[in-house]
Amino acid sequence: MIRRRGAALLAASRAGRDPAGTAAGGPATSTAPGAAAGSGAGPAAVSPGAAGTSAAGTSAAGPAGPRRRGTDPWKAAFFALAVAAIVAGAAWALLGSKFFVVRSVQVTGPAGVSRTEVIADAGIRIGTPLVRIDPGAVARRVERITLVQSAQVRRAWPDKIVIAVQERTAVFAVASGRGYHLIDRFGVGLRYAAGRPRGMPVLDTPGAAGPAGLRGSPAVLAAATVLRELPARLARSVRVIDAPSADAVTLRLRGGVTIDWGGAGQAAVKSRELKFLMRGHARYFDVSDPRTAVTGP
Repeated sequence: MIRRRGAALLAASRAGRDPAGTAAGGPATSTAPGAAAGSGAGPAAVSPGAAGTSAAGTSAAGPAGPRRRGTDPWKAAFFALAVAAIVAGAAWALLGSKFFVVRSVQVTGPAGVSRTEVIADAGIRIGTPLVRIDPGAVARRVERITLVQSAQVRRAWPDKIVIAVQERTAVFAVASGRGYHLIDRFGVGLRYAAGRPRGMPVLDTPGAAGPAGLRGSPAVLAAATVLRELPARLARSVRVIDAPSADAVTLRLRGGVTIDWGGAGQAAVKSRELKFLMRGHARYFDVSDPRTAVTGP
């Protein structure tokens, strides 16, 4: 028995195994009889117990994943400085440099408005940074010019301001002294003329305090709207327009024909009704209410 025990220990020692560990963990490998006797070794067979132990150990340890790195404070500081430099450079280019400043002012629109007057009233200084120009404020200053009805201002990068103006158009002649004040549809007096321009009707507004009191008058706007809505042939025949109020517009045509138009509404319906009524030989037409239009001698 002692000799057999010694032979077993010697075989285990040659195989690199700890007899004590083998005994504690159970049989991990089985050695062929030829190996135990010192002859050629055969392929080792792994026992189910050893395989289970190996798998369990791997599962307990878990898969080795990539290590997470913390945020590098130097990179964050560099990024913040880069952003600050970009912002500062853009602000300098827009406000402090000579790259984006006003070098010219362009005025577009009808030739009746003086370009020199528009530029002077715009109040734009050459060399001012474009970003400091307030288009709305410039437009309001330009619109104070009598002949300008509206103005649009825009920046044309990198060095220009463009001002587009819309000119007021005279539509009525208002008798004043020995001549006429020419006014637009908003009642704004544009200029004075010694005679009535050809084809321009005379506006009579009883109770108005002279041409200056017509600015912003609803009656003037209603009369201008009625004149614009008339058929072209009929509009050319209008000589005088009476407009004591916005709801009482009367047209006086060549040949002594009078049309009581009323307010500016329902222009299309009134025009159709008037075209039908004027087939006769009447000299007075009332289409203020197109549902009950009447005619008279």
